[in-house]
Amino acid sequence: MLLLRKAKAKGQAQGKEKEEITRACRLLARHYGEPNAVVKHGSAFKTLVATALSARTRDANTAKACKALFAEYPTAARLARAKASDVEKLIKPVGMYPTKAKNIIKLARIVERSGVPNTIDGLVALPGVGRKTANCTLVYAFGIPAVCVDTHVHRISNLLGWVKTKTPEQTEQALRQFLPRRYWLYINDWLVKHGQTLCPAQRPRCGKCFLNRVCAHGIRQS
Repeated sequence: MLLLRKAKAKGQAQGKEKEEITRACRLLARHYGEPNAVVKHGSAFKTLVATALSARTRDANTAKACKALFAEYPTAARLARAKASDVEKLIKPVGMYPTKAKNIIKLARIVERSGVPNTIDGLVALPGVGRKTANCTLVYAFGIPAVCVDTHVHRISNLLGWVKTKTPEQTEQALRQFLPRRYWLYINDWLVKHGQTLCPAQRPRCGKCFLNRVCAHGIRQS
């Protein structure tokens, strides 16, 4: 009986968590809309490379590096034949740019021959591509539902009380269990926008946030 009660309590808790997440997602959709998730950067190749460059880098620096890189190397074929030293100069605003330059050239050579994979396993097999980059490529290049967790999603999911995790990888696995699949395409876009506007890392604007009543952090601040 004790095990049954524990199992029932766990099921009730999971149901409550899903209900709270659904409520918050409806508010996010109302505020930010449902974005067109397909081909955010103009092509699957550019989406893949841009996301790979964004790791451990501020959004503004990623945008600056991508603009310079794609102006010079707009296709996989062009980038595949580039010199690492030339690419380094273009992507210098991003973190770990020497390593990323080598990886995206190797990546371009593979993509030139085989195209951009549209599976998680195919993507993570590429040089320098982790789960975050792979999931974002599935969402933004192909419109395939996946849980894309960057620093914004990881941080805000913990603030909201959706998860209690220490790494983006742990957050992804947790959200895959509780986040309704119909929101997978949108959650990254929503929480990135939220992190850039109402919920910046250094000073969340809880008093003006429309999620205040469904946010664990916001409730504690009020």
